[in-house]
Amino acid sequence: MRLADGGEVVIRLAPRYAPRHVGNIRTLARDHWWDGKSVYRVQDGYVTQWGDVTEKAPLPAGVADDLPPEYDWSAAPLSLSLSRGDPYARVTGFSADGWPLAGDGVRQWLPHCYGMVGVARDLAPSTGSGAELYTVIGHAPRHLDRNIALIGRVIDGMDHLSALPRGTGEMGFYGEEQTPTGIVSVRLASDMPESERPRFQYRATDNPRFAAYVAERENRQPPFFTVPADGADICNVPAPVRKTPDQ
Repeated sequence: MRLADGGEVVIRLAPRYAPRHVGNIRTLARDHWWDGKSVYRVQDGYVTQWGDVTEKAPLPAGVADDLPPEYDWSAAPLSLSLSRGDPYARVTGFSADGWPLAGDGVRQWLPHCYGMVGVARDLAPSTGSGAELYTVIGHAPRHLDRNIALIGRVIDGMDHLSALPRGTGEMGFYGEEQTPTGIVSVRLASDMPESERPRFQYRATDNPRFAAYVAERENRQPPFFTVPADGADICNVPAPVRKTPDQ
């Protein structure tokens, strides 16, 4: 996503967990639907949201606005589990390809950690089309888990979304005196010439080094920490993603 202020944001999509919503997003990107739209909501400590501020732009053919609620699914084995759950999930951990996951032993879901991207929607039973998206820019709003579809995570360029002026209107929407940040274009990396595609590496989670990293995050040690927490919120244990060395 290229912004009018020169910023570039890269989002890793999660089609395994929200296939219908991600399908819509791919159609919207290929139709260039977001070109000329804007980032129009920045609520301090909460979310930055973008799309069509007028809510009147027609959706491309094939983009459904009545999708099933892709909020959770049958629990699958985790590549690595944290030592204990948290107030929002009895079981937390990671998929083999680096996604944070939460669950209750029966159902499983993506948590609303910093940088996660969700689908804005109206009141239930609306699930949103994927045309209006937001990313978490503050303390993880885990109360949104299982209530809104999460479709991915910002893996580069969060500073271009988290450092924008806060909205003066209700819920952080921009007031009439404010100028939203324009969106120049949104493109799928898979549709770009191979030489121009951004490339990233995610950290594998199924190895002793990552297990040691998680254990350290759960139980911080002296000399700085004098009271180890003996546990961690899944959102406090980010699985690193980096640009490939040739980028």
